[in-house]
This record gives sequence, C-alpha cells and structure tokens, in this order.
Amino acid sequence: MKSIVSHFFVLLNLSFAMSLLLLINTAMAENGISIVDPYVRAVPPGQTVSAAFLQIENSTDKVRFIVNAASPVSRVVELHSHVHEDGMMKMRKVEAIEIPAKGKTVLKPGGLHIMLIDLHDKLEIDQKVAITLEFKDGSQQSIEAPVRKIIMPGMMK
Repeated sequence: MKSIVSHFFVLLNLSFAMSLLLLINTAMAENGISIVDPYVRAVPPGQTVSAAFLQIENSTDKVRFIVNAASPVSRVVELHSHVHEDGMMKMRKVEAIEIPAKGKTVLKPGGLHIMLIDLHDKLEIDQKVAITLEFKDGSQQSIEAPVRKIIMPGMMK
C-alpha cells in the first residue's frame, strides 16, 4: 500500500511539473515569439568575446524584427551575420534580424548570431546567461541561455 501511495505522489508531482512547463511555454509564446534551444559559446580564459545562438519562431501573421539585445555578462551586445566577401568569411553587424510571419529564423555558428563583446567575467560551462531581445515594435523578451562548449568541424576536442 505504501508503495502505491508513493508512486501516486510521484505521478502527481510529475503531472504538476509538466503542467507548469506548459504554462511557462504558453506565457513565453503569448507575443507569438518562441525561443528554442538558446545557448552561449564557452570561450577560453582571457577571451573577451563570445556569441549566443538560438532558434526563434514567429507564430503571428506579421514579420517581426529583433533590433537590439542586451546582457549583463558583457559591456556590448550586437546582432551579427557572417558574409562571404573577397573569398573570406567576415562578421558584420546587422541592424535587425528578421523572423518571417508563421516562420522561424535560426541563429547559428557561421550565420546570424548575437555577439557578446567585452565580457565582464569568465563564462562557466552550464552557467545561465540572461539575454534580453528587443523587437522593432518596442516589446522585449528575456531568455536564459546555458553556456556550452562548441566543437567546430575540423577542430580537435
């Protein structure tokens, strides 16, 4: 009997936790924007620049634009892209990142990303980094992105 009651409370707690997660996801998507798998690149000690990546989904009928971002871990935060110029890949600051209506935009290494410039402290693996995204309409959305070690193709581990 004690085992059955114990299992009941475990299932009840799991059910509550899943309901809470659904409420959180619904609240985050209230403005039609959902952030999927955000993360920040871990960097070696002494390096003062990193980048944040994520997938952003727009469930509305209107094109949305990220026009700014901020984070307490760095002095400067900029929106960037990589472009192929003169036979080389170069990073360029962009004024906005477009998220199409009923679509998604992926910020990833080698493409669109959020630059964290002049880091205040060392970033630790699994540390949560707060980032606030600002949209063209003046709305904002805050996220927490864990720090991850990223191995680029062709690099030694």
